[in-house]
Amino acid sequence: MKNIPLALTYDDVLIVPRRSSLKSRSEADTKTKLTKKIILNSPLVSSNMDTVTESEMAIAMARMGGIGILHRFMTIEQNVEEIKKVKRAQNFIIENPYTINENSTIDEAKEFTEQIHITGLIVVDEENHLKGILSRRDFLFANGNNHIVKEIMTPREKLIVGNINTSFIEAKDIFAKYKIEKLPIVDNEDKVIGLITSDDLKYKIEYPNASVDKNGRLLVGASVGVHGDYLERAEELVKAGADVIVIDIAHGHSDIMFEAIKNLREKLGNEVQLIAGNIATANAAKEMCEAGIDGLKVGIGPGSICITRLVTGCGVPQLTAIMETSKIAKEYGVPIIADGGIHRSGDLVKAIGAGADTIMLGSMFSGTLESPGVIMTKGDKKFKICRGSASFTVANDRKKIKQEKKKNSDIVPEGVESIVPFKGSVIDIINQMIGGLKSGMSYTNSHTIEELKENVDFIRITNAGMTESGSHDVQAIT
Repeated sequence: MKNIPLALTYDDVLIVPRRSSLKSRSEADTKTKLTKKIILNSPLVSSNMDTVTESEMAIAMARMGGIGILHRFMTIEQNVEEIKKVKRAQNFIIENPYTINENSTIDEAKEFTEQIHITGLIVVDEENHLKGILSRRDFLFANGNNHIVKEIMTPREKLIVGNINTSFIEAKDIFAKYKIEKLPIVDNEDKVIGLITSDDLKYKIEYPNASVDKNGRLLVGASVGVHGDYLERAEELVKAGADVIVIDIAHGHSDIMFEAIKNLREKLGNEVQLIAGNIATANAAKEMCEAGIDGLKVGIGPGSICITRLVTGCGVPQLTAIMETSKIAKEYGVPIIADGGIHRSGDLVKAIGAGADTIMLGSMFSGTLESPGVIMTKGDKKFKICRGSASFTVANDRKKIKQEKKKNSDIVPEGVESIVPFKGSVIDIINQMIGGLKSGMSYTNSHTIEELKENVDFIRITNAGMTESGSHDVQAIT
């Protein structure tokens, strides 16, 4: 008879409280590492599921201090555009802003603004010299569409401009004084080199903890597989501005994953941050770290819409998986992403206490305003679709865009498709989750995420203990 070890998940344990020096949970700092080089202000990562993360979700996640990982179930061109949307959503100085030639027609200008979803354009000549600004107001008062842009634009001599040395405080003062919406940035030859908008200043004030790159643009990640166009896709995504590439397959501890890591390193170089997964064992963590990855995604089967453990009989309960992999990853300085199994904010505290650096959320963020897909109405309730990356529909989509070559009869789903209630904005969920995390940090005398990983002592509980942990013997109103 084999000696079968015990493995635990979040509901099997509680954290023992300890004396705390934190006067308020506001003192808790949730800054953490996503990869060896990328630091986030919040440990939350939105999953690369096609019903969870596209550009709108990634923008919201980054503004709240986390990061979104775009799914890959689209064409390379669509994937690149989603990256660009995130990178243009918020900047201090927008590099290479959208421009239009002064001799373009009003029809051409309207078509361009509709295409890029921007209401105002910088007007330039053939050599990129600033000639004016075309605003929504200019369009409104244009008499017909047969005119050219320079006939209705606000001309250069009436514009307020800045230069490459214009600071945030200076820009803020300029916007307040002149009541403008756009501040073109020009060089010594009056050529356009950037743009500052009032919206970007507003976002910088409203979201002081946003995750941004060295140029002030929002951080964003993107996922690739290990078949088909993954090398070309990764290269184009990095060119478009992706800050991290996630190599994502159901069973990451496999020869094909190590081959993909090798190929991506050769294609992208060593500076590009690579996260690989999913894994669930210490041995997998060791081999992955030695293969040169910058982050590890941990979780085989804990997700609410994942049925890998039922279909394959394989997996490791998530708390144990995090504890085993993080011990090894810590020796190599590789951060851990706990992927799946989170039902409530207390699970975040347990995941980090077990050794995770960040937590990936999927179904919890599905059904929000920012997740992809339409809002459906059934009776008096609203819903959205949520499906796993190993569901039949997603596997079939991969085949359609030539990421995999499979017959329908060869697809064995390891995820389900479901409807989830419409939940409103993801920002409300993030605030609740981070609030619970900070409270958990105060209960463990943890001022930082690193302290939380050191300060947690787990105790096992029974089913009766779990029942006692929730509301009981009462009828809840909400």
